Amino acid sequence: MVSSKDVAKYAGVSQTTVSRVLNTPELVKPKTIEKVMKAIEELNYIPNDIARSLVQKKTGIITLISGPLHNPFFVDTTTAIVNYVNDRGYKVNVYFGTEDNLDSIYNSVLETKADAIILSSMLYKDDIFFKLEKLGIPFIMYNRKHQENRHFVEIDNVEAGYIATNHILSLGHRDICWIGGPHEISTFYERYKGFNNALKDNGIDAETMPIFFTNTSKDDIKRAFEEILELPKKPTAICAATDAIAIEILNLCLERGFHVPKDFNVIGIDNVELSKHHSIALTTVGLESEKSLGFIAIEKLFEVMEKKSACIQQTESVKLFPRNTTCKK
Repeated sequence: MVSSKDVAKYAGVSQTTVSRVLNTPELVKPKTIEKVMKAIEELNYIPNDIARSLVQKKTGIITLISGPLHNPFFVDTTTAIVNYVNDRGYKVNVYFGTEDNLDSIYNSVLETKADAIILSSMLYKDDIFFKLEKLGIPFIMYNRKHQENRHFVEIDNVEAGYIATNHILSLGHRDICWIGGPHEISTFYERYKGFNNALKDNGIDAETMPIFFTNTSKDDIKRAFEEILELPKKPTAICAATDAIAIEILNLCLERGFHVPKDFNVIGIDNVELSKHHSIALTTVGLESEKSLGFIAIEKLFEVMEKKSACIQQTESVKLFPRNTTCKK
């Protein structure tokens, strides 16, 4: 294989000059660039990083399929994942998935080479799971789980829903509503299950509580909130399946002149960075660990890539973060 030393000798320049032409050509004279590029072409030289990827059959690329950025959870996790991957010397191809574009994203991912895939777009019974396994490259889900119950890192979503609901009940609230997302997604299904379990353990029939399922868009959350306001008996507390939903509810309360927690208690799940902001101070349930779930997942993915782990099945513990949006009834 031709080396940069061969190129330098052929062009009559130093190896350092060849490196500068490839990496910082603005520092090299045009005539020198021309000589070096001619040598590269005639010798069919492939720069080291590309050559290495061909020999090792690696691309140096990690594919990330994140959720939409209107959800601050994905802002936090995408940042953590990209920073970690870059620190490890890899590049990241990032896709932001929604209901409307997931099929085209999956097609692009399946057609593009990468060393590994990390994603938070998987439905509980998604066929893409089996296609990814057939690719033969490492992949991991974060904040989602497939019915096959492997290749995932998640929080204990059932426990998170339980803790959030039990906290509201412990404050004396009995008129409670739930605003969640589609149950085709394991995260929403399991958090709702925790909500139901907490109600049952406190002797409350879940069927008597107003329940709203949304597509998690702002318009659909607004629709749910407007339906809440039209109820004959308004709830005193709102349990939201995510901090993103809870924060949007806080905004809608302000728009309508309601005071939180006086008029409505609001609690979320995820403990995103935005929830900690003093102007929001959202009561929520999140990871016991101080690490981002995205950080934990990308660490585990690299363990699989380096053959230190086989199949990841990890559920992280959660705890309550009481702040200003809940109080005793």
